[in-house]
Amino acid sequence: MSPTSCQLRRGRYSGTGHAYLLTVCCHQRHPLLQRECAAGIVLDSAQWLDQKGRMESLAVVVMPDHVHLVMRLTTEPLATLMRSMKSFTAHEIKRALVRNEPVWQRGYHDRGLRDEKGIRAAVDYCLQNPVRAGLVDDFHQHPHWWCRWEV
Repeated sequence: MSPTSCQLRRGRYSGTGHAYLLTVCCHQRHPLLQRECAAGIVLDSAQWLDQKGRMESLAVVVMPDHVHLVMRLTTEPLATLMRSMKSFTAHEIKRALVRNEPVWQRGYHDRGLRDEKGIRAAVDYCLQNPVRAGLVDDFHQHPHWWCRWEV
């Protein structure tokens, strides 16, 4: 089955109150998000969607070439929310970086989180990503993260 096959999306369920771990990659894994302004656009967008009640952001980590987001759906389907977030951030990043090339790869990776233990594990996974990548010794040193809880 090819990676772009629509069959990969079969069985995906998007329900209000469900939590997800999402990964969105930059087009061709280009490190666009290592730029402060681009990373800030992504973080601000996730927090704005949370403030507007369109999702409940639990944790966001912006890496140089991808983003991890742990969130809970509130009012709209996952596909609609992600399309909106990717479209807005792509437009703003292109404007800020004065570029016309695509910002994001098509699609995104999502994993449904079943319970509080799974949510906490996903948040920890996200927050530790800069450490695993060798960018910092402690995730607190990474400049592009946010978490709903004190960590």
